Amino acid sequence: MHTLLREAADAPARYATPALSPSHLLDVPLPQLLAELDVEIVASSITDAGFFGAVVQRKSGELYLSMPPGRSELEHDTIARYLIAQAFEVALPQLAEPFVTTEI
Repeated sequence: MHTLLREAADAPARYATPALSPSHLLDVPLPQLLAELDVEIVASSITDAGFFGAVVQRKSGELYLSMPPGRSELEHDTIARYLIAQAFEVALPQLAEPFVTTEI
């Protein structure tokens, strides 16, 4: 089982934004998407092969993606977009098994 974590379960209505559609989330270059949403990616200290990333909410309310370094560009891009979709409640199909999203 591979796990994607989404921390920030107490956030009101997630982080819904009317401008974030599935097509926008998937088509915009990742650096542009991150800038638009004011989300940053930070290197995770978790190096377990089954960990792909987490959405974390700071006490200030800002979000960041904690992602393990050294992964392929495709994996990094795909997982970042998926985590953003989960945090902002954008309707995308679930990732195929063995990926699991867990809220903490």
